[in-house]
Amino acid sequence: MTTSFVTTNDLQAKREKYVPRGVSNGNINIASHATGSTVTDMDGREWIDFAGAIGTLNVGHTHPKVTEAVKNQADKFLHPGFNVMMYEGYINLAEKLCSVTPGSFDKQAILFNSGAEAIENVVKIARRYTGRQAVVSFTRGFHGRTNLTMGMTSKVKPYKFGFGPFAPETYQAPFPYMYHKPDNISEEQYIDQKMEAFKDFFLSTVAPEMVSCVVMEPVQGEGGFIIPPKKFVQFVSDFCKQHGILFVADEIQTGIGRTGKLFAIDHFDVVPDLMTVSKSLAAGLPLSAVVGRKEILNTAGPGELGGTFAGNPVACAAALTVFDIMEEEKLLERSEEIGQKMEAALKELAEKHDYVGDIRRLGSMVAVELVTDHSSKQPNKAKTSEIVKYANEHGLLLLSAGLKGNVIRFLAPLVITDEELSKGFEILEKAFA
Repeated sequence: MTTSFVTTNDLQAKREKYVPRGVSNGNINIASHATGSTVTDMDGREWIDFAGAIGTLNVGHTHPKVTEAVKNQADKFLHPGFNVMMYEGYINLAEKLCSVTPGSFDKQAILFNSGAEAIENVVKIARRYTGRQAVVSFTRGFHGRTNLTMGMTSKVKPYKFGFGPFAPETYQAPFPYMYHKPDNISEEQYIDQKMEAFKDFFLSTVAPEMVSCVVMEPVQGEGGFIIPPKKFVQFVSDFCKQHGILFVADEIQTGIGRTGKLFAIDHFDVVPDLMTVSKSLAAGLPLSAVVGRKEILNTAGPGELGGTFAGNPVACAAALTVFDIMEEEKLLERSEEIGQKMEAALKELAEKHDYVGDIRRLGSMVAVELVTDHSSKQPNKAKTSEIVKYANEHGLLLLSAGLKGNVIRFLAPLVITDEELSKGFEILEKAFA
């Protein structure tokens, strides 16, 4: 009797035949198993993970405690449907989210499946509470691939091109980009200009009385890891308070320790009315949440919010374990350590390569922007693509970002070892060379 086996080439051919090309693949190898920050493919080759499944694996691949919690829950039941019959995991996770998110007021939390779903529902909730229709996000922001969230997202290609028309009453306000401020003004003047532009936006584009919520990524993710000045974030929050607009922090990519704090908004001394969380919340399982002021979340009536698979008990079990791991393994402190090591490695590369422009980070949310030259700061998309391609062909999972595709972003799991980091840096150095 002969034993048949499937090869990498077989699966790559099947992928071409059966999976639409609209799904992108940064790496075309086939994962076999993974642990921590290392993925092993079907052919036995190891890949250091600096991508973290686009930021969903802050506690790493197959953390043993998460795996155990998932198996234990799967043995009990997979999904009775919270709308049909409640279960402990959903309720306990809602309690946990209310306790760890910023704000001393009474809170509630509602669970969904994906980041885009959380954004869709935070808008529903804000509209219902305020009685207003308009939604404001920011230039270079990314909030999802559903119709409403595409309208809130900046980047046209590949996310929006040919997919309209989009949901009405979505507007994008200006957002500061410190690396690209004009040379002839100070940082303080630039920030003041952006705050003034934000105020003017509500004169020229949409009236404050029409706006239900302003949705802000505390650090813009897909936009290129753009970190706004604290003064600007506080100004936006105060403006919202003055005009009865709900301030929403989109913590889908920045949350669960990525920036060295549990949530990035904590760096800015701002307490949002509502917050969206997903990605690393459940260690790679699909789960998201909207958390915030009880009086806002409690406005909608029974049956007006939810979803068939929302708050799946297996994902809830994973999420509750994630919070335990974050505390037990001191991953907030580790996030800052990782960020420092990455920043130091990138600064060494900057000394060798004049196309390295800006290096920026908040915790381990690290990015390097590549330019053609330091005076013009023109985007160097070609070099970015070359580096990412080389990395993904030589043992390092790596992602690009930015409106102009010239930013390399780093989202390594917070459990990454120093040895894995060193291996990753060695490949990165060769990629840059």
